[in-house]
Amino acid sequence: MRTLRIVVFVVAVLTIGASASLSQEYGSPDRGQPGDEMIQKYLAREAQRIHDTFAEDISSPEDWQELRTRYRQEYLYMLGLWPMPEKSPLKAMVTGTLEGDGYVVEMLHYQSMPGLYVTGNLYRPSHIQDGERLPAVFYVCGHSHCGRDGNKTAYQSHGIWFARHGYLCLVVDTLQLGEIAAIHHGTYRENRWWWHSRGYTPAGVECLNGIRGIDYLISRPEVDPQRIAVTGISGGGAATFWITAADERVAVAVPVSGMADLPSYVANRVINGHCDCMFLCNTFQWPWPRIAALIAPRPMLFTNSDHDAIFPMDANRRVINRLERVYSLYGAGDLVDGFVSIGGHAYRQDIRQAAYRFINTHLKSDPRLVTDSEVDIPTGPRDKREYAIAPERLRVFPQDSDIPADELNTTIDRHFVPVAHVEPPEQGAYETWKTTLTSELGRVAFRSFPERIPPAEFLRRGESDGLWLTSEPGIRVHLQALGESESGRRPTRILLAISSPDSDGGVSEWVQGVREPGDVVYVCAPRGVGPTRWTRKNPPNYVERSGVLLGQTVDIGRVRDIIAAARYLRVAHSENVPVHLLGGGPAGVLAAYAALWEPEIAGVMAINPPLSHMEAEAPQFLNVLRVCDIPDVLGMLAPRPLTIHGQDGAALQKVARIYTAAGARDQLAVRAAP
Repeated sequence: MRTLRIVVFVVAVLTIGASASLSQEYGSPDRGQPGDEMIQKYLAREAQRIHDTFAEDISSPEDWQELRTRYRQEYLYMLGLWPMPEKSPLKAMVTGTLEGDGYVVEMLHYQSMPGLYVTGNLYRPSHIQDGERLPAVFYVCGHSHCGRDGNKTAYQSHGIWFARHGYLCLVVDTLQLGEIAAIHHGTYRENRWWWHSRGYTPAGVECLNGIRGIDYLISRPEVDPQRIAVTGISGGGAATFWITAADERVAVAVPVSGMADLPSYVANRVINGHCDCMFLCNTFQWPWPRIAALIAPRPMLFTNSDHDAIFPMDANRRVINRLERVYSLYGAGDLVDGFVSIGGHAYRQDIRQAAYRFINTHLKSDPRLVTDSEVDIPTGPRDKREYAIAPERLRVFPQDSDIPADELNTTIDRHFVPVAHVEPPEQGAYETWKTTLTSELGRVAFRSFPERIPPAEFLRRGESDGLWLTSEPGIRVHLQALGESESGRRPTRILLAISSPDSDGGVSEWVQGVREPGDVVYVCAPRGVGPTRWTRKNPPNYVERSGVLLGQTVDIGRVRDIIAAARYLRVAHSENVPVHLLGGGPAGVLAAYAALWEPEIAGVMAINPPLSHMEAEAPQFLNVLRVCDIPDVLGMLAPRPLTIHGQDGAALQKVARIYTAAGARDQLAVRAAP
């Protein structure tokens, strides 16, 4: 074990200078749309920038230790677990048992929160002496499709091995592939973009299910609470990181093929090979190895395969190199090992032997070689696997009618992360109310923004008097003058109409209907719209999902583009000419957020805007629903003029109450659609 770790580390050092040329890409980059190359280069650059910040963590042992408290809170927030949910009664229930050769299996379920059922199989030795305390393993499953039986049944050989060797081993189903099947692929495939606005990731559910599973294990009188390990492969490897980083009761971690890093996920498009349970919402723009570093100095075997397409070796080398450095701060370099098997994304004999031996070493002080790892493993082709225990015998709910009627598994994405319910301010309290909300929005939603977004810079003049600007390095924004301006006259207003994200870069005819004498009108096509549109494939929604790994969303970037363009126009014409933003549908919401962050924007006109980020067509901003919703943001534009066309109802009544509290009710106009 020690020798192998040294060999892997030497390879990492020898190849570090060549890592870029040896990086493993996941498929070819899209080149079918004009904005593909632009956005891909931007994402790659941002990924590398964030990745490089890991050096800030390892300046000294004292600095790292001081950072850990803040990091742990940020980490839990990014999983949707801060504040940590109250630990409700587990209501654990054993629904059946079966006897094996040297082991007993209990079919059981517990509720990690009310209505969120976790189905699992607990493997224990056939004979346990009275008062004996055994080490325990929480086993987290990968993406094995076992239908109604749950994916826990595919990993039964691990439970059997641990039970025969003196452990209790709890193997649990994942959220999507369990007996009560829910969704891991909300943004990968299902267009549930509001997951981003809620700050929801199924990784958070898997983490909480693991924490509560450990609660269950230590409630058993035969479990030694000081000797608990977590392990699993693929999705289970990622969940091993989620759980162990969150719960310091875990003494040993053996993640198998569970982590790459941002240059791999984003720049090399490896994200396309993963569903959403593999990622947290990277609100605080973490370098990915920081997640694993939270486990230090507890023993960890970082395990991978040398031809794993979704956990490639260039990323593996970078991660283990950084883990070595963090563990060295504790003088515990001997407690982190890197193990690399030869082959693709799968368990093999050497991986099983290494995992079992590592756990034996650190939970039982038994470093001997493991020679019986291949007993009871599944055999046969994938569609006709033969198991030691028939999978249907391991069901926790034998019949569909046994599934609890109160389960929230299938709708947990709508319950897991609480949304904010913001009351309008009282008279005289508007400024304090607004400051509180904008401060939190800046902390958890628009963290990628600089203190103030500078004016866009001129790049070149395009066809038909169009202008190309750059809003930040590598991002182009297109402006087009709409109609003729009165030559030689200073305009009284600049109207900046925002192209809707689902348009070809133009705007509807209603813009001409609101134009007044003396107005100069421009159309802004922010990133991904019209001439900078990029390829969208569902799945895997590469650009949109990659942005969240960098602490932003596409719509956050568009708000930045709009602000930069507005400030450019204000400077280009005269700083005394007011700029008003106009937008139809989702573009109206983008305009409102741009005005929220840029005080020089004089007013906003929104046509039929969506009034909640839960609406399918609404723009999405990371974590925004944990702070407020669209009516609150519209209200925060007071006392600037706001005109809303074509909407009515309670949401706009709330906007009116906020404007009234700000003493600016006369600046809010609600009208029929133009």
